[in-house]
Amino acid sequence: MTTYTTNPPALVVVAHGSRDPRALSTVRQLLDRVRALRPGLPVHLGHIELNAPLLPDTLAELDARGTGAAVLVPLLLSRGYHVKRDIPEMAAGARLHARVAAPLGPHPLLVDALHARLTEAGWHTPADGATRRASGVVLAAAGSRDPESRVDTGRTARLLAERLGVPVVPAYASAAAPTVPDAVRALAARGRHRVAVASYFTAPGRFATECAAAAPGIASAPLATHPAMAHLLLHRYDQTARTPSTTPLELASAV
Repeated sequence: MTTYTTNPPALVVVAHGSRDPRALSTVRQLLDRVRALRPGLPVHLGHIELNAPLLPDTLAELDARGTGAAVLVPLLLSRGYHVKRDIPEMAAGARLHARVAAPLGPHPLLVDALHARLTEAGWHTPADGATRRASGVVLAAAGSRDPESRVDTGRTARLLAERLGVPVVPAYASAAAPTVPDAVRALAARGRHRVAVASYFTAPGRFATECAAAAPGIASAPLATHPAMAHLLLHRYDQTARTPSTTPLELASAV
């Protein structure tokens, strides 16, 4: 655990926001896990859209309290417009000193959470070769028009494939191809009819529900409050807090 000799910057977890009330409840529970792991660290929530508190409001409130600095950790799984434009612009508009961390993915801790969620849903990697050759996984993500987002999701798919020992095909709910049904068909065309869908979403919502409904068999739950998610939020916070502010941050690290 990283220790700070002076008051640490506040941690602001930046969630996308959702019309599904389960999402906000899930994010709040995740923040409680973070607080339990790091007592004394100020942990706050800000949304990009749809839910209160919005990120600019959170930053304004912290400034009004006299908070001098904050690290903004996106509760997002890859690079994309929100990470590269929306959040930095909101940070730049704040009166306090705000720095933006890398998104959560790709990272081995996400693979830990994905594997655990699949196991909870009933997945097991077959020991016999014939069943393994008939198995595959679709990694269902939200999707983005940003090609770097697809690169990041592809890296997570490869890390998960290494863990499971079967092919993992990334698929998307919107804005990118293939869709989950298309990915399932592509695996079937390769003789892989035992297909599970791994939910690569931070919380329940419409996209996660739609992707799970397209699963021919097992579909895992969103990553949500898995302990690895809380540890990864703190890891991204520490990475940024201990990096000199004049040093450019790498926005996609698998370490």
